[in-house]
Amino acid sequence: MSLEVVVLAAGQGTRMKSDLPKVLHQLAGKPLLSHVVETAVMMDAEAIHVVVGHGGEQVEASLQQHPVNWITQEQQLGTGHAVAQALPAIDTKSMVLILYGDVPLTPITTLNRLLEKLDSNSIGLLTVQLRDPAGYGRILRDEQGLVQAIVEEKDATTEQRAFKEGNTGIIAVSCEKLKDWLPKLSSNNAQGEYYLTDIVAMAVSEGMRVEAEVVTIEQEVQGVNSRRQLAELERWHQLKQAEKLMDQGVTLADPARLDIRGEVTVAQDIFIDANVLLEGKVSIGNRVKIGPNVVIKNAQIGSGVTIHANTVIEDAQIEDNCDIGPFARLRPQTHLAQGAKIGNFVEIKKSYIGVGSKVNHLSYVGDAEIGKQVNVGAGTITCNYDGANKFKTKIQDGVFVGSNTALVAPITVGENATIGAGSTLSKDVAADTLVVARGKPKVVEGWQRPKKK
Repeated sequence: MSLEVVVLAAGQGTRMKSDLPKVLHQLAGKPLLSHVVETAVMMDAEAIHVVVGHGGEQVEASLQQHPVNWITQEQQLGTGHAVAQALPAIDTKSMVLILYGDVPLTPITTLNRLLEKLDSNSIGLLTVQLRDPAGYGRILRDEQGLVQAIVEEKDATTEQRAFKEGNTGIIAVSCEKLKDWLPKLSSNNAQGEYYLTDIVAMAVSEGMRVEAEVVTIEQEVQGVNSRRQLAELERWHQLKQAEKLMDQGVTLADPARLDIRGEVTVAQDIFIDANVLLEGKVSIGNRVKIGPNVVIKNAQIGSGVTIHANTVIEDAQIEDNCDIGPFARLRPQTHLAQGAKIGNFVEIKKSYIGVGSKVNHLSYVGDAEIGKQVNVGAGTITCNYDGANKFKTKIQDGVFVGSNTALVAPITVGENATIGAGSTLSKDVAADTLVVARGKPKVVEGWQRPKKK
C-alpha cells in the first residue's frame, strides 16, 4: 500500500501573539512546517498534502522549495474537517499518515515503527506518556490494554483526566476508511468541532485493531502553541544536537550555549567555545579551535584551523592551518589557502588568499586574488568598486604591501614587489620593484587653529 501524508497547518496560533502564521515560526533556523515536510519527504511518500488556512498564501510562498500539494481549509472546523478537505486529492488505495505543522521533531524512525504495525484491518495511533497530561486528549484502554477511544480533555471526566497517556494526534489509516468515517463525524462536543480522533472509536466498533506506538520522550511529539513552548523546544533540540557533536569527538565549553541551524559534519579533537552559532551546511576538520561568539554559515573549515573570538564566516572555504580573527569577517566566496592568516578587524570578500599569506590588521580585501607568502599591511584596502562596477586586484607571490595602502582596481602587483606605506596606486606595479606613492607634504609655519567666537 502506497503512503500519502497529510499535514494539518491551518491553525492561526492566537497564543503566539503574532501576525506570522504559527507554522512559519522558526525552530533551529527553519519554519516549524519545514521540519514536518522534510520528514515526510524522507519517508518517500507518494504525495504530501498540506492543509492551510490562516495566512495560507504566506505559508505557500515560504515553502515553495518543497514538493507539496497545497489545500485550503476555508473554515477551521476541527481536525476531522481539515483532513476531509484533502481526501479528494488522495488515492483511495493509499495509507494516509496525518501529521501536524506545529509538531516539528517527531523522528522518522518512530513514524516508520507505527506504519510497520499496520495492515488492512488496523489503524495506527501515536501516543505519549506524559508527566503532566494537561491539554492533551486522553487514551482510553480496556482491561486488556487495548485502545478503545480518545477523549478530548474538555470532554473528559475527572477520572479520565488523571490518565497519563496522551494523544499526539498523529494517526495512520487507510484512505478508504477515512472516506467512510469522516462524513459520520459529529460536532456535538465541548469545542463544537469535528474531531479526527473520533475515528478511533469507529474503528473499534467495527472490530478493527488500534495499534498504538507509545513515545516516552515528550519533546519528540510536542506541539508549539506559544512562544514559551517554542523556546523550550528549541533549547531541548539544541542540547540534543550538542550531545551528538560531543559523541563524535567535539569538546564544547558549554553545550547549552551552542546553536546549530543546519547540517554540521565534524572530525575529531575539535574545541568550540561558548555562544557559537553554526548555520546552513558546515564541515569542520580535525583539531579545529573555535573561540567564543563566532558565527559560521555554509563553510568548509579544514584541519588545524584556529578561529578567534567574534569572527563571522559565511559561504567560505578555509584550508588547513589557517588562523582567523579575532573580529574578522569572511564574506561569501572567500577562499583561504593553507596557512593563511586573517587578523583582527579584517574583512575579506570574494577573494582568494594564497598559501601562507597574511592580512593581519584593519584591512578590506574585496574581489582580489592574492598569491603565496604575501604580507598585507594594516589599513590596506582594495578599491574594487567605482559606484557602478566591480574590478579585480591581483597581488602576486611574495609581495609586501605597506600600511595604509589603497590599491585602485583593476590593478596587478608583480611578484616580490614592495609598496611603501601610505601609497595610493592605480597602475600596475612591476615585479621586484619598490613603489612609494605619497603626496608631497605641505608645511604652514605659525599655523593657528580656528577658535570659537
